[in-house]
Amino acid sequence: MKLFDVYPLYDVTPVKANGMYVYDQQGVAYLDVYGGHGVISIGHSHPRYSKAVTEQVQRLGFYSNAVQNPLQQKLATLLGEVSGRETDQLFLCNSGAEAVENALKVASFVTGKSRVIAFNNAFHGRTSAAVSITDNLAIQAPINRCNPTTFLPLNALDLVADELKHGGVCAVIIEGIQGVGGLDEGTPEFLKGVEQLCKQYDALLILDEIQSGYGRSGHFFSFQAHDIEPDIITVAKGMGNGFPIAGILVGSHIEAKHGMLGTTFGGNHLACAAAIAVLEVIQQEALVENTQAMSSYFTQQAQQLNAVKRIKGRGLMLGLEFDMEVAALRKKLIYDHHIFTGGSTNKKLLRILPPLSIEQKHIDQLMIALKDLV
Repeated sequence: MKLFDVYPLYDVTPVKANGMYVYDQQGVAYLDVYGGHGVISIGHSHPRYSKAVTEQVQRLGFYSNAVQNPLQQKLATLLGEVSGRETDQLFLCNSGAEAVENALKVASFVTGKSRVIAFNNAFHGRTSAAVSITDNLAIQAPINRCNPTTFLPLNALDLVADELKHGGVCAVIIEGIQGVGGLDEGTPEFLKGVEQLCKQYDALLILDEIQSGYGRSGHFFSFQAHDIEPDIITVAKGMGNGFPIAGILVGSHIEAKHGMLGTTFGGNHLACAAAIAVLEVIQQEALVENTQAMSSYFTQQAQQLNAVKRIKGRGLMLGLEFDMEVAALRKKLIYDHHIFTGGSTNKKLLRILPPLSIEQKHIDQLMIALKDLV
């Protein structure tokens, strides 16, 4: 049997990883400043994380959500403490797209409506409802296009108001910082205005923090820089440091009902052990604070690169915009300098999503390579 060929692949085969580096079959070390789409939050093979996962799988890896699993409540309590969201309710699932699907279902259940407002260049996932609110027709099959979605420009508050006035909107969903779309974000005034409009017109505000959450922005959630209160928050990528786990944080004003949501694998024992270890490391190693410090250092160094026309993003969710497309540059970084980076729908943007444990020496290594190449 062949693999279903849907991914363009670089000719690199990692076989192990540690900290900021992954190693190929020949033992070549690659600096990872992309973290597999921002998934590696605490560094590869962190000893506390590896120990927690190993010990848990030796005890009990999985049983269904038909029985008590105290690890789920332990995770919820710790997540509330670390994120400052103690009053929210946590539903656990397996992937970012699944988190978005469940967030939309809750919004539709609560409001009795079905239309969604999303934003230009948004990316929310590839499953049915999630891809219908993703601004990319190329990845939407005809079956996905039946979900009623309205796409609007970011920061056009008057257009959001007009659409909400028309009625039928169950949710406005927005990424804290756009990921695939190229690191654009709503202004504080826009986000505050959207929050108020959602309350006025009985729509729920969903903050997609799948990539921008878990400390990556320099706050635990990126929206926390803007003094707003979303109704639902989606989380995934950095949550398990590579182990598949995701969830939604649901406001305390939303009532849960049995059967409203469900999952077979979500919140299993092994996933919870991984996610608890991630939060413990973030807390004990002050990784949000390190994100702020390393973001400042990165920006200072990147400003010295004449070829960089613009630095986008916040924290360690960053982009370097050039006056050229970066596909060839990314290949040279991988093959000539052994550094992983990311791209976006903005073909001139080099996306940087390193583990939050990055140090100055790793940023220096990237900057030396960029100076050599551009």
